[in-house]
Amino acid sequence: MPVTSTEIATKAASKYLQQLCKHFAHKVPAECDSAAGHVRFPFGLCRMAATGAALTIHCEADNVEAAERMQAVIATHLERFAWREELSIDWVAA
Repeated sequence: MPVTSTEIATKAASKYLQQLCKHFAHKVPAECDSAAGHVRFPFGLCRMAATGAALTIHCEADNVEAAERMQAVIATHLERFAWREELSIDWVAA
């Protein structure tokens, strides 16, 4: 089970966490508050935490292909929500 994570520097971490959870909740189980959340995709689980300076995302996928898919889905949505700023999303094996 591949596990990956990223820490994204942004002062809008809580806003983006809530946007991601609310958006994904239309299709898959997702829950969040202003500081933490999780999304259960059919191919894995994504946990998120927000501080005043960063959004941390931790993903556990069923296999390597699922991990890559989850990373791509999260990154494209986050980039769309954060179009006002340039985010650095660098995934690392956890």
